[in-house]
Amino acid sequence: MIYDSKIKSKEIDGLFEAILLLENLEECYRFFEDICTVKELQAIAQRLQVVKLLVKNKTYHEIESETGASTATISRINRSLNYGADGYKLILTRLNIIDEDEEKE
Repeated sequence: MIYDSKIKSKEIDGLFEAILLLENLEECYRFFEDICTVKELQAIAQRLQVVKLLVKNKTYHEIESETGASTATISRINRSLNYGADGYKLILTRLNIIDEDEEKE
């Protein structure tokens, strides 16, 4: 089954194709430091940290304390985790944070 993205465009395809060419952490740092601001990278990293805590059934208060994310941000991430495009579940499975059986639920 082919995923039909709501944000698909030629420009975004080009961005993702460029990201897929990165071969290691150093190349990721070099590329993302050039293309994103420090705040943007920190926000993305924070979102990944939040989703990892959500799947560990941490409370919003615990997540807010640990990550500094607002409850609104945590809620948005939780909504994406449960009703989004399954991108979080895909990467959490590949990071071995959730198993494939959980990902298919």
